[in-house]
Amino acid sequence: MATRGGSGYSRGSFLKRVGLTAGALAVGGNVTRVFAPSAVAARSSTVATAPTTFGRIFGGLPPFAPATDQVRSALVELGKSGGVLDARDDLSAGPVQLITDPALSAGNRNNPSQTAGTTFFGQFVDHDTTFDTTSKLGVPTEPTTTPNSRSPSLDLDSVYGGGPVATPQLYDPSDRAKLRVGFGGLFEDLPRGDDLTATIADPRNDENLMIAALHAAILLFHNRAVDEVRAPTSSGDPLDAYGEARRLTTWHYQWLVVNEFLPQIVGQRMVDDVLRGRRFYRPQRGQAFMPVEFQGATYRFGHSIVRPSYRANLKGDGGNAFFGMIFDSAGAGQADPIDLRGGARAARRFIGWQTFFDFGDGEVKPNKRIDSKISTPLFNIPLGAIASHDQPQVLPQRNLLRQLTWGLPSGQAIASAMDVPRLAAADLSELSALGVGFETRTPLWYYVLKEAELANDGLRLGPMGGRIVAEVLIGLLDADPNSYRNAKQKWIPVFGSFGNTFRMTDFLRFAGVDPASRHAAQPDYA
Repeated sequence: MATRGGSGYSRGSFLKRVGLTAGALAVGGNVTRVFAPSAVAARSSTVATAPTTFGRIFGGLPPFAPATDQVRSALVELGKSGGVLDARDDLSAGPVQLITDPALSAGNRNNPSQTAGTTFFGQFVDHDTTFDTTSKLGVPTEPTTTPNSRSPSLDLDSVYGGGPVATPQLYDPSDRAKLRVGFGGLFEDLPRGDDLTATIADPRNDENLMIAALHAAILLFHNRAVDEVRAPTSSGDPLDAYGEARRLTTWHYQWLVVNEFLPQIVGQRMVDDVLRGRRFYRPQRGQAFMPVEFQGATYRFGHSIVRPSYRANLKGDGGNAFFGMIFDSAGAGQADPIDLRGGARAARRFIGWQTFFDFGDGEVKPNKRIDSKISTPLFNIPLGAIASHDQPQVLPQRNLLRQLTWGLPSGQAIASAMDVPRLAAADLSELSALGVGFETRTPLWYYVLKEAELANDGLRLGPMGGRIVAEVLIGLLDADPNSYRNAKQKWIPVFGSFGNTFRMTDFLRFAGVDPASRHAAQPDYA
């Protein structure tokens, strides 16, 4: 197979080297070898912490590189605008053409196996499980003394905060069982103050229009669940309805993580294997922690699947579709930005979900692939989309510097510890020009992207990155005594007649933000 993009690597040579065919990898997305539990203990040294701080899965492995000025400079060079990671989308063509003309993003291929909404569901999961507010980019920091401001569980604390008593500002003052929802446009919005700052438990869920709309949809799902559990009888105590509605909303969300999201990003075979037993991330019940290998590297694969532009809705912009770049510097300071950044309110700023999830009407759009190309707008993100509001504003540089922050091992070292095929220096030859040996000691985030590109053609994560992501997300559920997997192993979704087939489209229907519901309410704007 010929090499691609002049980078000196070949997917075919990688597969041949590990003794597999392209077809074998494409089917399962799982190239791991089975080995005894004693071997696992020898290859990984978990440094667990309390649930309130970060920890490590592979604590026995050294950092990929020392935190020297030379290494920092190499990371900044690798992540720069116009560099190796830049997809070089033709932004001058505008947001519509970037969707309709693939030639304008020739180095940024579509992923036919994922829809555009996968990105933002994944971003929401990240915000629900991890939030580092204290470490400094590129400055070595001890994970076990660094607080995680989110609970390391899929419990929707990013939505519910401390509950109606501890965080009453998140709740409807006329009905404490329900969450506040803002209605500043044609459809739902986050509750906002006079300065348009969102009143939500995690400010990152207002970074862009899509994540804000997803958060709002969860608010509405919960509120409808309150109505459902109150009928036909009620104890009269609003907190009773709140507790049951929160449990059901959370379990439906957890179900989607295991049964829809994870199969899309790691493959069903990997999900099934991890459900049978985790090998590396194995916290005790009630002692889940957030590993930095996940937080700082493997789960940041999601930045690779972001599109440069999106169609937010079909008719919300004066009867026309509203298209926008994910971020555009020209949108700064505008009351109704031309891009899809958050923190604003206007009639057109709502999401028509048929673009993002497949409702069977032919309107859904695909994600980008998981590979070593990042959409060009992410090389100049607004400060408002950065929780710490600090430089650099180049997202790939931030991700790469974070490898030094946590002292993460190289991708090769972790692949060896997990006993999965390693990428060779020839697969990473584009890194040799940096002069610091990254082609043999590769920053974990970059390695995960390249592994997915070579092993699965970017359709899903590779054997090392995919296993870490699957083990951590399923491990968080298994360590949570209140998750649907523990509290009721055989539980299936109960709202509607969906059962085992419940998917994100069903979640949005129950919340009342699906295309059919909107068409009935506002036929001119659906």
